[in-house]
Formats: sequence, structure tokens, C-alpha cells
Amino acid sequence: MNINKNYFDLKESYLFAKVSQKIREYKAQNPNNEIISLGVGDVTIPLAPKIVAAMSKAVLEMGAADTFHGYGDYEGYLFLRQAVCGYYAGKGVRLSDDEVFISDGAKSDLGNILDIFSEDNTVLIPDPVYPVYVDTNIMAGRRIEYMDGNLENCFLPMPNAGTKANIIYLCSPNNPTGAVYNKEQLSQWVKYALENDAVILFDGAYEAFIQDGGLPSSIYQIDGAKKCAVEFCSLSKTAGFTGTRCGYTVVPRELERGGASLNKLWLRRQSTKFNGVPYIVQRGAEAVFTGEGLSQIKRDIAYYLENARIIADALTELGIWFAGGRNSPYIWLKCPDNMLSWEFFDFLLERANVAGTPGSGFGSNGEGFFRLTAFGSCENISEAMRRFKTALD
Repeated sequence: MNINKNYFDLKESYLFAKVSQKIREYKAQNPNNEIISLGVGDVTIPLAPKIVAAMSKAVLEMGAADTFHGYGDYEGYLFLRQAVCGYYAGKGVRLSDDEVFISDGAKSDLGNILDIFSEDNTVLIPDPVYPVYVDTNIMAGRRIEYMDGNLENCFLPMPNAGTKANIIYLCSPNNPTGAVYNKEQLSQWVKYALENDAVILFDGAYEAFIQDGGLPSSIYQIDGAKKCAVEFCSLSKTAGFTGTRCGYTVVPRELERGGASLNKLWLRRQSTKFNGVPYIVQRGAEAVFTGEGLSQIKRDIAYYLENARIIADALTELGIWFAGGRNSPYIWLKCPDNMLSWEFFDFLLERANVAGTPGSGFGSNGEGFFRLTAFGSCENISEAMRRFKTALD
């Protein structure tokens, strides 16, 4: 029996696990100090009433013989897939229900999709980046190339003719930086993928936070994208499903590589390794895409974006450079006084009892930067920024 030695190339612990551990250690030494965490991007607003009503009804259905549901379709119940198609139609994107696959969240599928790709592919990943992209490819032993996100390109790296890759990860709005690609920029990436016979893995987990109508909220709003891109979306931040777990992945039928349909390969993978999302959860997800459901979740998103504005205003007042916060729940700031990321983490925790996420945990280009999230109560966000300003003064 041999261990997969690629795991030895991973960092000792997952970024957010390390953040949580440091907060626990500080609390143990300072039990009377109240910590406000703006680190892990977990939602705090309860599920919308329309969703709760739909799930409650589904629970009762599961308790009656004539409405009980056992195993569902591997790709998800038709009612939810059709609801997702309707949501995309509102963006001007036409999908068929067999191009939509329901999952327990974007994180799972972003890692699992790699099953259908050979391990000898070269992967292009932005730096800084959501750690899951990197770790799952290290686990598989793939060669990783990094594209630089930095101040000069506002953390939105663009294609480089000198770099050749088979798999490309893009995230917009970006986690961790909050930066959003515009149509022209995404068009360049689609053009690059088509010219290089590459596949874009597009993480749109935060698409619902885009308020600027001129910015794309799906890569399929770009001509040609269905021939080169898989899109991953999640209801975790869109509708507060972090503890409920539901998302979806779109694999267009037009997308083929090596003479094979990626749509069919993905269905084959899912039917072997995944038994689907519970019926009760899928009924709740269906309610998200109703008129009443969308209205309710938009209010929640507006609440979080107002929190982001409070953070952005405080940073502007202090003269600190930052990105995000407008079309994203994340604010990416440059550490003051040229502090290193973990140095600023300790400073903020000890001086203000406020926790965030060190930028270096998202890649080498994140060193000297820091991420704050807008997921929290308005009262806590306001108090955190009051402490933040006092500490820096």
C-alpha cells in the first residue's frame, strides 16, 4: 500500500483552519476580550422565508408515502435544473436543463471536475487565489503555472502569449480580492482558451453581488464561452446556504475536447461518485429562483454590500489602498506601514480584537495584503471599523 505522496507537497494546514486556530489561542489567553471576526466568509443572515417555507413543505412530503422521494437524478431534480435555466435566461443566456448539474456547492465541484482531466495537463491559476484551486491540483500531481495578480493590473491578470496551459481557473468576483472582470477582459480569456484548446473553469460563486449592469455575471455572456468554459455557482453566499449546501455546475453540450463531450464525461463521473443533493434542500434551492425568493435574497445581498461600503469608507478615510467592496462581499487592502500579512493579522487581533485573513495565505502575491469580509451584522461591522481606525491611529 502506497500513500499519495502529492499530499506531502501541501501546506501543513488549510488557511482558514490556521486562522481559526490562532483566534482560539488568543481567546484562551484573553477570555474577556470580544473578538469580531471579518475573516472566514460565512453568512450570518438566516435563510429567507420563501426558502424556509419550501423546505418545510418538502419535509412534510418526505413523511408521506405518496410524496416520499428516494434517490433523485444524479444531475439533480428537473424542477431545480429548469429553475436555474430560467435564472440564466434573465441574464440573456440560454441553457438546456441537461447542461445543469446540481451539487452540494462550488467548492466540491471545483475539485471534483479534475477527475475528467488527465493529470499531465498544465494548470494556470491566478495568484493570489482561493486555496482550493491550488490544493486540489497539488493532490493530483499536476503542473501549476501562476499568473500574477498585483497592484498594476488591479489583481485581474490577463492572458500571456508566452504561457501555455490546458486548464485555466478564473474567479469573478474574485475571492480573495473582490476584483471583477469586465466583458472585454473576459473576452480576451475566451479568445485565449479557444486558440489554445484550453478549458476555463469559471468560479462564479459571488455573481449575485455584481450590481453594475455593465459587468458580466456569467462567462456565457461572452461569445464563444460555451465552447471553452465550465461555470461553477453556489447558493452559499447568494442565498445563505453555507450550512444547507447546494450549488450547480454548468457544462455546455458544445464543450468538447479530444473528441469527447465534457458534459457526458461529467455525468458519467457524477453518476458513479455522487448520489445527489437531498430533495428537501433542492426544493429550498428552487424557491431561491422564484420572484419572491429572488426579492428576499436581494435584500440580504444589499445588507452585506452596505457592510462592505462601511468598511470601504473607513479605509478611504485612513488613506489605505483597497479593491473590492462594491460588486463583491470582500475587501482586499494593502497592509499599512508595509506590514507583512500575518504581522498585520496579529496587530489587528491584539490591538483591535478584530480578525481578518492574511493575504499571504492566498499565494505569494498576497503578501503585504489582507482580506476582510462583509458577512456579519451591521453593528459588528461598524464596531470593528471603529476599533480598526482607533488601532491605526
